[in-house]
Amino acid sequence: MNRAPRNIKACIFDAYGTLFDVNAAARALGDELGDVWLPLAELWRARQLNYSWLRSLTGAHVDFWQVTADALDFVLENYKINDPALRQRLLDLYFNAACFPEVPAMLQRLKAAGLITGILSNGAPAMLEAACHTAGVADLLDHVISVEEIGVFKPDPRVYTLVTDRLKIPADAVAFHSSNGWDAHAGKRSGFFSIWINRTGQPRERLPNPPDVILNDLSEVPGILGVA
Repeated sequence: MNRAPRNIKACIFDAYGTLFDVNAAARALGDELGDVWLPLAELWRARQLNYSWLRSLTGAHVDFWQVTADALDFVLENYKINDPALRQRLLDLYFNAACFPEVPAMLQRLKAAGLITGILSNGAPAMLEAACHTAGVADLLDHVISVEEIGVFKPDPRVYTLVTDRLKIPADAVAFHSSNGWDAHAGKRSGFFSIWINRTGQPRERLPNPPDVILNDLSEVPGILGVA
């Protein structure tokens, strides 16, 4: 397993799917959704990402909260669910997203070691603020950077330069973590030490600039970074 270089000063994380569980909202309403809760959650996520890419390509930017709501509306129609109250509950749960169980302890270890911690996300600022506070990790993050600063979604290269511009450090001093393979590749392309958190055992992406390390979850990150 590759170890991070010793010059790493900052650990930057994608938010949704990496720190925060994108399936948690549908899972919480599993009794009402029944057996479709997981495919519904997966289609919601896929459509959310597709809309973000298409809006970036066409220059039709809206924030990620609107993208998330539009994706949910597509999915609910696909499953022939016409329940405004259920729709709102799903959105409320997504807005206040739950984090994965290993996240708080992992961030605490990084902070204790003196590393800068932060988020780089498609998420709108209000979404990210709510999720960080709900998960109890707001105080463990030094920076929360949203693509809304430039109005274009990942993997546009301009997104990744937001990190080095904000932190005033070189790209090779950043360890970047994402559960999205394409995002991990883009981070590597931007000069970061890139770690793909492959939670679901996906095949490797057929893209240039592969990540330096592939992990099953975030619990091993401190070890990769040489943090006791």
